[in-house]
Amino acid sequence: MSEGSTRTPRSGTARDVARSIKHRARIEVAGGSALTVLVLACHPEDTIGVDLASGTLVRVRVAWPEDRGPDLAPFDVVEARLADEPERDDLAQPEAVTSDGLPRHLGTLHGRRVRHLLHALAAPVEEHVLGFPGASAPYWEFRGFRPSLALVVPTKGPVLFRRTEDRSVWVRFGWGRSDNWLPVEDPRAERALDVARRDRLQGKDLSAVLGFKPHYLVTAISVPRDGHCYKTVRALLPRG
Repeated sequence: MSEGSTRTPRSGTARDVARSIKHRARIEVAGGSALTVLVLACHPEDTIGVDLASGTLVRVRVAWPEDRGPDLAPFDVVEARLADEPERDDLAQPEAVTSDGLPRHLGTLHGRRVRHLLHALAAPVEEHVLGFPGASAPYWEFRGFRPSLALVVPTKGPVLFRRTEDRSVWVRFGWGRSDNWLPVEDPRAERALDVARRDRLQGKDLSAVLGFKPHYLVTAISVPRDGHCYKTVRALLPRG
């Protein structure tokens, strides 16, 4: 595993890499194994993506160097080698595994395969995003039985806005009959508000500033903060 920049692509293209992967019915998470992941969101806590071998959502915990934060973008393809102890025992985040070093950047993937992957992973509409009401829940309530990730297709919105009281960035969206307000941890969303010099964006205005029409929201359960795990939106994504 490279210890330098993640952006050191091997020969060939991401499309070639994706075509060469052998399909597996289940994700392989043994210590020392390698995952080829289509990145959906990259955050200091973890990198969320799709294991291309199994088509499964996964969150890879990466120890980013102090002098450089997470530098992966949506639809990057990376190879992540798992640590000898992948640490799959977090009851709040059953999809989480720990990498050995930095993921290796292999290229970027767009097009029909990405669209099919995301469409297949879109969460069915339920009463509550990520299975429980409200914006957070005590860590001790998690039992490892429900997912900590969901790819949501809003039925209304999304509306991106900055709260006046603390200047944090949030998104409001409808999902089935529920009206959801969640904090956003996507740097591109914050930049969109800055570029537009506005505190609220939606519809065509939001699409124009982002450069795409947001079709998916990558929703996730955070690591415990003050004993609670919080729902967040890690990325706004196009269809692919």
